[in-house]
Amino acid sequence: MSSHHIVRDDQEPALIIANGASCSEELLGQLLEWSPLVIVLDSAIERVLELGIKVDVLLGDFDRGFNPEYFLEKQYPLEIVHTPNQDKTDLEKAFDYLIEKGHTAVNVIWATGKRADHTITNITSIAKFRKQLKIVLLDDHSKIFLLPNNFEKWYTKNTTISLIPIGEVTGIYSKNLFYPLENHSLTIGYKTGSSNHVTEDGIVSISHAKGDLLLMECCD
Repeated sequence: MSSHHIVRDDQEPALIIANGASCSEELLGQLLEWSPLVIVLDSAIERVLELGIKVDVLLGDFDRGFNPEYFLEKQYPLEIVHTPNQDKTDLEKAFDYLIEKGHTAVNVIWATGKRADHTITNITSIAKFRKQLKIVLLDDHSKIFLLPNNFEKWYTKNTTISLIPIGEVTGIYSKNLFYPLENHSLTIGYKTGSSNHVTEDGIVSISHAKGDLLLMECCD
């Protein structure tokens, strides 16, 4: 696995590597190529080193006898960021780091799969950063991001789209989805918009009045 390129204008999203299930080398390589900054959480650093990935920042609470200095020799230059706050997950602390450094967008991989509690927490935690950071979670089967109140994007026919609320979302309208939404409300655990799909090639429009609504572009 080759190292990432440095994007001089910092217009491309940063990349965070968490510690869930691995993605394909193809997806990983595509993201590394254009990421101006690569952050790895401490729990994933060994796996990252095995793939020969060059990272810029090693971040975490470094608990359980973890020695971050060991990795300076293998990844020099490397910024080590100790984040001992136990009130936030390491992924949330990585988001905080990016916001502090002035980044506005980030892709996240290895954030799903393996432990279900980590997967749910990682997906739902992006809502609290909606005003500061554009976050996209990716794996080999899904692209997950939080919708603005008004959203439009071109899709091909039959693209699978799931709308998943974080809590309750009200006043949802859609155009060009097979199962249309007309002033619908969705509530996690009771009613979601899972496994909808695009009716025809063209623009899909989705709007909602209140709440945090995730869009998941999915493939089997």
